[in-house]
Amino acid sequence: MTTENANPTQPSATVQILGKVPNAPVPDNPEATTVVITLAPGSPGNPPHRHTGPGFGYVVKGEMIFELEGEPERVLKAGEAFWEPGGDVIHYQGANNLPDGETIYMATILGVPGQPVVIPVSAEELEARKDRRAPRP
Repeated sequence: MTTENANPTQPSATVQILGKVPNAPVPDNPEATTVVITLAPGSPGNPPHRHTGPGFGYVVKGEMIFELEGEPERVLKAGEAFWEPGGDVIHYQGANNLPDGETIYMATILGVPGQPVVIPVSAEELEARKDRRAPRP
C-alpha cells in the first residue's frame, strides 16, 4: 500500500497489512471492544471460551499458543496477527508459550451488544464436542 506524503520534509507513514478476512461473520449492529491481554510467564490464559462475533488480534510481545476448535494449536510470535470467527467456534487456547517472559497481545472483538466479551464453555460442552478439537501435539 502506498500513500502520498503531503509534507515531503517529514518522513511518510508506512502501512503494512497484516491480514484480511473476506466476508467475516459480523453480527448485526456489532459492538467493537478492544482489549489488551498480558500473560504471565507460562500462563494458560483464559479457559476455553467463545465470543459472540469475530476477533482480530496482534501479538505485541512474546509468544502465544493459539488454538481454535477444528484447528491445530500454533505458536504466534510478536508481530504476527490472528483472527477467529467467533459465534459457535470454541477458542481453546490463548496461552503464553514462554516459561520465563510475559506475552502481550491485543484483540478487537466485534460482538453482540450487551453480551460478555468472553463466554466460558462448560466441561459438559467440551466433552460433547471433543471430536471437533484437533489432535493434541
